[in-house]
Amino acid sequence: MDVAVLAYDGVFDSGLSALLDVLDAANAMRGELPEPPPAWTITTIGFRRRVRTGAGHVVETAPVAAATDADLLLVPALAERRPDALIAHVSGPDALPVRRLIAAARERGTPLASACTGTFLLAESGVLDGLPATTSWWLAPYFRKRYPAVPLDESRMVTSSHGVTTAGAAFGHVDLALAIVRMKSPALAELVARYLVVDERPSQAAYTISAALAQSDPTLEAFERWARVHLDQSISIADAARAVGVSERTLQRAVRRTLGTSPVRFVQDLRVERASHLLRTTGLPLEVIARKVGYEHANTLRILLRERTGTTAGSLRGR
Repeated sequence: MDVAVLAYDGVFDSGLSALLDVLDAANAMRGELPEPPPAWTITTIGFRRRVRTGAGHVVETAPVAAATDADLLLVPALAERRPDALIAHVSGPDALPVRRLIAAARERGTPLASACTGTFLLAESGVLDGLPATTSWWLAPYFRKRYPAVPLDESRMVTSSHGVTTAGAAFGHVDLALAIVRMKSPALAELVARYLVVDERPSQAAYTISAALAQSDPTLEAFERWARVHLDQSISIADAARAVGVSERTLQRAVRRTLGTSPVRFVQDLRVERASHLLRTTGLPLEVIARKVGYEHANTLRILLRERTGTTAGSLRGR
């Protein structure tokens, strides 16, 4: 497989290097398998011979024309954390060559992959419309607002559909690269993960900070503050709406628009977040923690923790 990895001015250094390092490790380790997959030919491409990364390092590149014959185009993230600045950049003239390259690759049928803020470049190019995608969990409200045609699930670490693969937050580039290796050889992906000491992380849910998501919308922020005060009680969405000063329908819409979910599910997320914190930082029995987050029975919380975080209460306690 010929893989073209795009380096452009402002690229996220760790994202670029993670993709290159994991694929290089896969090439180096493939000989350890009894039936190794074919090697990957990896070419770092750019619009100029030398590009400057977000951290100021200079990377030498091959011409972007190499992407024409590539079997896969990888687009690492942009080193930009501010949502407004990120959207201004990916939609502006500086990113136009990148958007055109992505769109042309998609038109040729070349598979595409990106992670973190790089998924905004894919979405801005129109290649994610109608396809399931993920991105950095904390950027999800801004992504969802700008790209309503993209079915976003920010709880996922990696998604893949119709030749387009996306991954979550910054170091999701490692998960993205391992997913690419796994498509050719699950055994090799497991071997590389063991050598690099990378645990399987199918979900970003365990890392999500609900307050950070709520800050993107005033109504949601007020609802989040009110809900946290009442987490140990039975919460009525009608009461929450009155406390926030909006109608129940307005609250429903605000949560759906910003988070792509319902107020009830958001409250559940807050409860899981607090319960996870208490499990990690206290010796309280699960039954006591359950009551502190509004559940009469510990088993209800146990099931919810597994569903939302992909792990058990015991594992969280062990951390």
